[in-house]
Amino acid sequence: MRVKNKKYRTIWFENNSVKIIDQTKLPHQFIIKDLKTIKDAVKAIKTMEVRGAPLIGGTAAYGIVLAIQENKNLDFIRKSSEELVNSRPTAINLQWAVHRMNNKLSFVKQEELFDIALKEAKAICDEDVKFCENIGLHGLKIINEVYNKKKNTINILTHCNAGWLATIDWGTATSPIYHAHKKGIPIHVWVDETRPRNQGANLTSYELNEEGIPNTIITDNTGGILMQRGEVDMCIVGTDRTLSTGDVCNKIGTYLKALAAHDNNVPFYVALPSSTIDWETKDYKKIPIEKRNSEELSHIEGKDDKNNIKKVLIYPEKSKSMNLAFDITPAKYVTGLITEKGLCEASTNGLKQMFNR
Repeated sequence: MRVKNKKYRTIWFENNSVKIIDQTKLPHQFIIKDLKTIKDAVKAIKTMEVRGAPLIGGTAAYGIVLAIQENKNLDFIRKSSEELVNSRPTAINLQWAVHRMNNKLSFVKQEELFDIALKEAKAICDEDVKFCENIGLHGLKIINEVYNKKKNTINILTHCNAGWLATIDWGTATSPIYHAHKKGIPIHVWVDETRPRNQGANLTSYELNEEGIPNTIITDNTGGILMQRGEVDMCIVGTDRTLSTGDVCNKIGTYLKALAAHDNNVPFYVALPSSTIDWETKDYKKIPIEKRNSEELSHIEGKDDKNNIKKVLIYPEKSKSMNLAFDITPAKYVTGLITEKGLCEASTNGLKQMFNR
């Protein structure tokens, strides 16, 4: 996708460094940052310089490359793998990518480790781009069906950022939107602000603006009344981990949007590549829900009238706060899962049939 009309991916390897777009600086500054060591990769994931399940997976894959570049000792690579897996617990793509890299490197000669690791990391990222493009093409069919009936602007509500900034390119929830826009279907996106990190406002709206797609930022609590008024044609969200049962773990607040959509007969779709499916966990209560620093709630960052980026306290100094990063949307509230292979029911049978499991 584009920034200032120049095409970018969110991550790539160049001159012995991993290049990323530092998402903690968006939307006010567009900064490309170098990751040179495994510690840089772990830090980038922990501090959310990179975020979004597919991009975290891609960063983890390149993290293994950096570890090998630093030290080809197997114990060092193993330790580096553990550090990556533990850097953020909820998104399944992280664990998936590290395991895939280690499986690929099993029984490889030491002198071949770097070349094979780099090739596999690039393959993981290229694969994600294709998956997300296909998600968009399958989601386009859904949008097109609604447009053929409505013959007017399609209003889509999304939550958090499941755009190209959360993947390698195209995005998951935004990919159908981008494809519809390219086809000439009039689209307007309701963008949840997504407290506490405001990833909808800071990232989703930013990238939609760069693509020329009309959008309006709303507070997280506004979606319900918009659905009651008939101003939302469908919801499309992403996911950090979807169980084989169809239950969806996504950014905190997704569950409440699904409940509002269910109450107002608004279709609620979840877009995801197969790398985000957790085939092993059957009980969503066993998904580790990341609890982040409460300062993300109590402080807010922005640009002052002199273009300086500042962080300020917005809560009473003595107040406590709890910052859970994700919640669970039970499968019964999900209209359908949009995957790289097509649309399927959010259920064990739906996913098994789609992926021949």
